[in-house]
Amino acid sequence: MRVFITGASGWIGSAVVPELIGAGHQVVGLARSAASAAALTEAGAEVCRGTLDDLDTLRGAAAESDGVIHLAFKHDIAFSGGFEDAADADRRAIDTFGEALAGSDRPLLIASGVFGVAPGQVATERDGQASSPLPARRTAGPAGRLANAHATAALADRGVRSSVVRLPPTVHGDGDHGFLATVVAVAREKGVSGYIGDGANRWPAVHRSDAAHLFRLALESAPAGSTLHAVADEGVPIRAVAEVIGRHLGLPVASVSPDDAAGHFTWLAAFLGMDSPASSAHTRELLGWRPTQPGLLDDLDKGHYFAAPAD
Repeated sequence: MRVFITGASGWIGSAVVPELIGAGHQVVGLARSAASAAALTEAGAEVCRGTLDDLDTLRGAAAESDGVIHLAFKHDIAFSGGFEDAADADRRAIDTFGEALAGSDRPLLIASGVFGVAPGQVATERDGQASSPLPARRTAGPAGRLANAHATAALADRGVRSSVVRLPPTVHGDGDHGFLATVVAVAREKGVSGYIGDGANRWPAVHRSDAAHLFRLALESAPAGSTLHAVADEGVPIRAVAEVIGRHLGLPVASVSPDDAAGHFTWLAAFLGMDSPASSAHTRELLGWRPTQPGLLDDLDKGHYFAAPAD
């Protein structure tokens, strides 16, 4: 298949590209910079220069493809207070891909998240799905991304083999600069490896390579309108994460009260205190996906998260 990928040079995309090429697929990656273009060329992919806002470029690339994997999201804007703008840009891209692929039965996969789908209980692929048609008005705030997932699944009714791949907050591995790397950086800065409250709240997790493998399986055979969970660890207690970090950095491990969490963890506090485990039982049964890479705690123990920061 000839596959068009947005976010192809990002953390997850840079694992999906070789996964697809290794399976015999041809990859065309969207690149908004010369550095991204060079990385894609080195990985063996074709380059399509543009951004998520270049809708004509997205439409043309999708029309010329046998399938689309949409991984890009404006995280820089979202985490600086512009989540609604980021979600709107995401929706415009999804709508554009839907128009280009309508009636073709070609696959469209998007990346979404499991965080907050069913707080305090083990979320399944059936949780958080739309029970009625979406309103014409855009949904504001972080819920807008859930609405975008609903819109993607609904494209099945227009002849698109659409799938939503929900990712955990921690897609870990060597080179990760996301949530987990930030937790390590906070511990190093504060001189203590902290967790909020009793630290019993759980985070799901997946290794980046296992997530990439699921994207390939979904591209090749996921049914139209499916929701999938790229979850290997159903729920790792945050206290256990703090204990591994403390051991590797030689720091004490201590509870941070909920009242002090924002001062200690800054923006991360809102996420670090969430209890949001998730199951992937349905996904594994449907596609035969079997994670093979180290789990979150084992990956932490490999030590790459604790390399001394560059000067």
